[in-house]
Amino acid sequence: MTETFFSQLDMAFWLTSAAIIGLLVLSAFFSGSETALTAASRGKLRSQADKGSHGAERALAITEDNERLIGSVLLGNNLVNILATSLATAMFTRVFGDSGVALATLVMTALVLIFAEVLPKTYAITNAEKAAAGVSLPIQIIVTVFSPLVSAIRVLVRAVLRVFGVQADPDSRILAVREEIAGALQLGHSEGVVEKEDRDRILGALDLSDRFVEEIMLHRSRIEMVDAETPIEDILAQCLQSNHTRLPVYRGDPENIIGIIHAKDLLRAMHKMSSVSDRPLTEALTDFKITDVTTEPYFVPETTTLDEQMRQFLNSRTHFALVVDEYGALRGLLTLEDILEEIVGEITDEFDADAEHAVRHTDDGQYVVDGAMTIRDLNRAMDWSLPDEEANTIAGLVIHEAQMIPNAGQVFSFHGFRFEVLTRKDNRITRLKIRPLQAV
Repeated sequence: MTETFFSQLDMAFWLTSAAIIGLLVLSAFFSGSETALTAASRGKLRSQADKGSHGAERALAITEDNERLIGSVLLGNNLVNILATSLATAMFTRVFGDSGVALATLVMTALVLIFAEVLPKTYAITNAEKAAAGVSLPIQIIVTVFSPLVSAIRVLVRAVLRVFGVQADPDSRILAVREEIAGALQLGHSEGVVEKEDRDRILGALDLSDRFVEEIMLHRSRIEMVDAETPIEDILAQCLQSNHTRLPVYRGDPENIIGIIHAKDLLRAMHKMSSVSDRPLTEALTDFKITDVTTEPYFVPETTTLDEQMRQFLNSRTHFALVVDEYGALRGLLTLEDILEEIVGEITDEFDADAEHAVRHTDDGQYVVDGAMTIRDLNRAMDWSLPDEEANTIAGLVIHEAQMIPNAGQVFSFHGFRFEVLTRKDNRITRLKIRPLQAV
């Protein structure tokens, strides 16, 4: 009788042990699947799916609704964990009596922690995309089976959150994609994985939709123009001496832009005139009108975003625009090159001024910069983080912080830097000396 009882007990013990092991395997599967599917890069999964991976394609479909995915996986994980713990408690209580409860708690905690949590999650993190593609089919079935129950739980959870004033927005992660990319680039640069130039180019491209024409345009005070009433010989000399191939042409008032002259068009006209005219070129020039070779000016509002303006440049096959405000007054000048420089950095050629917007490092550890240099260009050149919300240029930042137009020699300290005004022309700060305060 006793032997029969022990043989039945042994059989029950081993069957229960086998069930517990099976449940621990299922728990490990759920834990690893949750980690793999949430940690996997959707970009890498999309790349694998485009190459024909059905597992990656399923993983992408599953993770479209993260709330339902996590709810289903957690439901299955909790079911098997609770069942395994209940079986272990019953088994240990039968064998060891009342002390079996404490023993079952210790043993199951160790087993669940090591084999059902840490081990599968560690593997899933190190092989996220591979694991996500591998578990996608069974998880898809589980999500489908548990979907009605998970939907009910989701309604209950949101109702409880609303009681505490919390609004759940499962689509908010879609809006954070750009921030995630920017954060990953900054982290990669700080760890030495991403080069500064690569980081700046990608961030520059991402920022085009948030930046406006007025932020990077050449201000009207610095635009080189041609007066239509100027003798043609002087216009020709000006075009030849200029560093620019296109120049706005005005009549009477610089606000009255009547066209754009291209140096190549002007030279073609001169060549044609010298070839077909019987008179000396100097005499033939007296009948030449600058408006005969100008093109229509292209005006854009200052509130246009850079990515939209770049598309307009490409579609209209023109690279030169005059920027106006809401009243139609001339504000500045913009070229396609200006927009491209926001992505790739300063583009210079043999005709550019050598010191234009350059940052000059002095022997005493300070930096001399042009007041018209944009804050963004200085941050990019020096890897600083001066704020550019209130001003576009370094001079504008100093004026904003000082709440006045400083005179030469005045010194200000803000945002962790010391700013000294070197030169001022009229109401413009033309040159400054900057020093990081922590270097003092």
